[in-house]
Amino acid sequence: MSRGVSLATVHTASIQGLDAAPVQVEVDLALGMPHFDIVGVGESTGKSAKVRVLAAIRNSGFALPQKRVTVSLAPASLRKESAAFDLPIALGVLAAAGHLDPQVLQHRFFAGELSLTGELRSVAGALPLAVLARSVQARDLVLPRGNGREASVVQPLKIWAAGSLRDVHAWLCGEGSLPSPAPLDPRDLGDETAEVDFRDVRGQAHAKRALEVAASGGHNLLLVGPPGAGKTMLARRLFTILPSMTFEEALETTVIYSVLGFLSDRHPWVSSRPFRSPHHSASDAGVVGGGPTPRPGEITLAHNGVLFLDELPEFRRNVLEALRQPLEERRITIARAQGSVSYPAAVMLVAAMNSCPCGRTGDPNSVCSCGPGVLERYRGRVSQPLLDRLDIHVEMPAVPLKYLQGAPDGEPSSAIRLRVTEARRKQAVRFVDVPRVFCNAQIPVPATHRFCPLEPEAEALLGKAIQRFSLNARIYHRLLRIGRTLADLENRERLSADDIAEALQYRGIEAPADGSQPMREPIPHPQPPGDTIREQAL
Repeated sequence: MSRGVSLATVHTASIQGLDAAPVQVEVDLALGMPHFDIVGVGESTGKSAKVRVLAAIRNSGFALPQKRVTVSLAPASLRKESAAFDLPIALGVLAAAGHLDPQVLQHRFFAGELSLTGELRSVAGALPLAVLARSVQARDLVLPRGNGREASVVQPLKIWAAGSLRDVHAWLCGEGSLPSPAPLDPRDLGDETAEVDFRDVRGQAHAKRALEVAASGGHNLLLVGPPGAGKTMLARRLFTILPSMTFEEALETTVIYSVLGFLSDRHPWVSSRPFRSPHHSASDAGVVGGGPTPRPGEITLAHNGVLFLDELPEFRRNVLEALRQPLEERRITIARAQGSVSYPAAVMLVAAMNSCPCGRTGDPNSVCSCGPGVLERYRGRVSQPLLDRLDIHVEMPAVPLKYLQGAPDGEPSSAIRLRVTEARRKQAVRFVDVPRVFCNAQIPVPATHRFCPLEPEAEALLGKAIQRFSLNARIYHRLLRIGRTLADLENRERLSADDIAEALQYRGIEAPADGSQPMREPIPHPQPPGDTIREQAL
């Protein structure tokens, strides 16, 4: 072991957005008054790391010479706000002090938070760190035990799981061993078993059909009805009929949860589509992301899954308006003075709201007490541009007593999921050569007529409906996308008049031609799909 070296370099990484950027920890011991400096990080991060590292080294039984210790994390321009630098800093100090041969640190990556006793604690972002280590052809990656299984999915990188600073030191000196977790195969995990099922929902056949259509095409959805109609109950069962995530989707989602530190040895992989339901008091930073140090929000945590906004009008107006751009672009970019980060946000947005403030509209056993002014103010809390981005609008009446007292009458989620999966399979084949398009809801505007060919009767019906209801261009293209999904469910290549009629039925809340109100009066009792709108249009 070398005893005369006073300079050492250790490789680690810093999480920037959802990616890891390489960081070099350089440690220098020089003559002078004993002092410990950490440069290249924020002041608060450096102070806390200094306390933990010095205490961990001392309590692990190592003595440091009375010299001036300078630790530099390069590049200095990279923002670094993590406790994961503790282990590489400690190893660099030990190597510079002669307790380690600096050569054994080469071609290896290290990350881990140290306790004051020298024990290693799990860190956030182990998965993207492993991806980076493999990309630069590192030989090994040493992580805390709690991060071992999470990172083991990245092959053929060798992962080592350590419990303490002493364990890592002994392993590097050839005097001990570290466990290497078996490679994680996500296929062995499967989907998590759902505790809810569509069969539990009584009545509401029209709404169930709308949710099946939404799931089949990845469409955003709005449920409107009185309290107790089953809006929340249906929304919370939507993920049970969505198709399983592909490996690429699961990897994208798992990286997000890794960066936020939500993974563990017991739950190292996100195998089921996320379902996120923030409270209506959530801030814009909580929903779309942000903060002094930008972090993903609920819309990113729901990536490849469902974002459910219950009591939609109760959310702050600025929060709802902040959703408009990411719903269109399926990404959210957060800009700060230090730079900007971009997070994925490919979600199905499902929103629920009462028909009116008192909640009695649509309930045959109650009388609404809301006046026109109260209704207008309540509905005006949700802007028309946001409503336009909700492809499917469903009016849900109160559930009749006969359904509540009878046995469950619906299909189980497993049966609906088979049809949804088959529809999504057709879309995967259709869009195989179209970048960043995986389902009908994502069809670009210039390509809608290419992928949504109309039968003559359907084209005539759609043209008359556009004139009759004064629908704007955004709604026109959304109608074509919904019609494409309906045709897929019926195994039709061209959109029929029935497809367009049903798609129009799902636009039950629209701005009137004169623009006098944000929304029309809700339909208390929805008609069978297609019939009413088709008759009015013709």
